[in-house]
Parts: sequence; C-alpha cells; structure tokens
Amino acid sequence: MSKNEEIFPIDENDTDIMVTLDMDDGSQLDCEILTIFDCDDQDYIVLMPVDDNGEPLNDEEALIYRYFEDEETGEPYLDNIQSDEEYEKVGKRFDEIQDEV
Repeated sequence: MSKNEEIFPIDENDTDIMVTLDMDDGSQLDCEILTIFDCDDQDYIVLMPVDDNGEPLNDEEALIYRYFEDEETGEPYLDNIQSDEEYEKVGKRFDEIQDEV
C-alpha cells in the first residue's frame, strides 16, 4: 500500500475525526472520516454519518466525495462524484483498501 493509500485518520490516541456537512436542504450531517485515498490521481474521502452520540447511523452506507485542499490555504473541500462509472471505480478501490486492512 502506497503512502497515499494509507487509511486515515490515524493518530496516537486513535480518536475519531469528525466533520459536519451542510446538506442541500439546509440541514447538517455529522460524519466520521473513515479514510482519504487516491484513485487515478484524484483524492477521495469516505465519511460515515453518525448520530449525536457518534454512533454510525447505518454501518452499511458510507458517503464518498472527491477531496481537494486549497493550494494556498490548505483548506479542505469536497465535490460530488460526477458519474456512475467514477463512483463504481472509486467504490471498488475503497473495497480493495478495506480488504487490505
């Protein structure tokens, strides 16, 4: 597994890193970052929606987005995957990464 394919986040305390997504309908969704990985020179992030106690809402359904960082500020941002073909390719790569762990 190359450096870009390592499972993140990993820290010395093994704490979960959380993000809050602003949804199109104006609601917010708290998520745990499961991993950030590279597929065909594009970074992707996998998020698990969680409840108020940090428990997964559904263990079977993770959210996958394109992941970018602003080159000047380092600020992260997400973008939707644009096609079913891209989603299938990225989903397959995520499954391979999970099998390696």
